[in-house]
Formats: sequence, C-alpha cells, structure tokens
Amino acid sequence: MKFREIYKKTVEILSSQTQDAEFEAMCLMEKVFGITRTQYYLKADEEAEADKCAEMIKYSERRVSGEPLQYILGQWEFMGRTFFVGKGVLIPRPETEIIVEAALDFIKDKTAPVVFDLCSGSGCIGISIAAARPDSTVYLLEKSSDAISFLRKNIQLNNIQNIHVLKGDIFSDFNTVNMLKPDLIVSNPPYIESDTIPFLQKEVLEEPRMALDGGKDGLDFYRAISEHWLPLLNINGAVIVECGENQGERICSIFKQNSRIKSASYKLDYNGNERMVSAHADS
Repeated sequence: MKFREIYKKTVEILSSQTQDAEFEAMCLMEKVFGITRTQYYLKADEEAEADKCAEMIKYSERRVSGEPLQYILGQWEFMGRTFFVGKGVLIPRPETEIIVEAALDFIKDKTAPVVFDLCSGSGCIGISIAAARPDSTVYLLEKSSDAISFLRKNIQLNNIQNIHVLKGDIFSDFNTVNMLKPDLIVSNPPYIESDTIPFLQKEVLEEPRMALDGGKDGLDFYRAISEHWLPLLNINGAVIVECGENQGERICSIFKQNSRIKSASYKLDYNGNERMVSAHADS
C-alpha cells in the first residue's frame, strides 16, 4: 500500500468519529511513519511498510472507538512545549493557555515570584510558568498518582529545575504541605457539574472523572481555594483560575467572600466563552 493510499484509508475510517479526520490522519502518519506533512507529500506514491500500515489501521480503530487522539499519540503541545499525556491525566487544551498568559503578565514585575499550581494534572500550567520564569519557585499540587507520573515525566522532558511536586488534596492538605507563601495561585480545577458528566462527549469521558467532576454545581473546588488557599497569599497576591461557561460571576462572588480579596473579575476566551477568573488580594 502506498503512503497516499494508507492516508486516504485512515481519513475514511476517522471521518465517522471526527470532523478533523485529515488533521488527525496526518498526526497518526507522523507518529507511525515518523514523517512530516511535507515529507508525506514527497513520499506519497512510494510503498509504505505493511506492518506500519496495519498499525495505522489499529490506531484509527482505537480513535473511532472514542479514545482521544492525544492519548493515542502519547503527547500534545501546550504553549509551544510538548507534554506527555495518556490514560489517567487531563489533556491540555489551547483555551487554558490564557491562564498562563495572565499569570506571566501578573508576575512580570515581581522578583523571584512564588507560584502555586493546584490540581496541576499534567503540569502544563505550572511547567509553562516555571519555564518562562526561571527565577520563580513553582509548587505543583496534585492528588492523582497517575497524573503525578505524567507530571514528573513532563518536568524532565522540559528540563525544568525550579519546580516542587507535592502529592496532596486541595481540600485537606493546605496546612500540611511545606511551601513558601505564594504571590500567585493558579488552577484549572474540575468544574463540570456532576449530573452532566454522563452526557459529555465519548472521548471526554475517557479522561479521568476526578479531573472533571466539580460537584453538584461545579464549584466545589473554587470554594476550597477561597476558604483554604487564598488566606495563604502574600500581600498584593492574586489567584487566576480556569472556569466553565456561565460560572464567572458565581466564582467572583465566592472569591469576594474571602476577606483577603479586594477585587475579582472574569474574562472570555478567544471563542467568546467564560474561561478565566482572576482575583487580587489586599495590601
């Protein structure tokens, strides 16, 4: 089978699962054959190895069954960096990049800032901040052993030195973790309402429920951040968190109930959806 033929067959298989069949097929071509898009066009009429063609079909069938493309590839890009992902860890998403951008803007004038990344998952937020600010000290707090495994691999992959990994629960370990006081707290916590999770897309349901389930109203983790973590902020510190649609005002209200917070607001992402809440501590 020629490269052109296996690519076309892969697109046909994937079309039943995704609207991005051509893009995903090319991603699988790169994984299986180790060729870029340009190299593919140069080799399109050459014969492809039979065993690798069979591997392409196998991956295509896994994708059609609902397995996320990112899990099949084993890695994904975030903020221009590569992160290992797989079963047991939330997949980094492009809309989360606005959290990192806002965080870096907040700490740009701070010397040797201390940052907490709560519910850090793959570490994409905390690692991106640590990489951009080598003078910072970033603490990553994560409960899941599976996620921590990926997190540690991603720290090594991106050669980050200024990070501390802590296994802990956001609801209970605020008094037990040995960390400096933060200038900034960032988090992409679970924020999906429990009752709606069974109705999510099949591929989203492949991701760990503990990284999705935010409780009955989706706001349990924000209450924990407000009650247990915001009191730890340094003077003139801030918290920046990801949120879901129609949650911005309610999260602002939760944060404003904390006496340390003087202001809170939410921001839309590039698709016009509520995506980020930031709150600033008093002086």
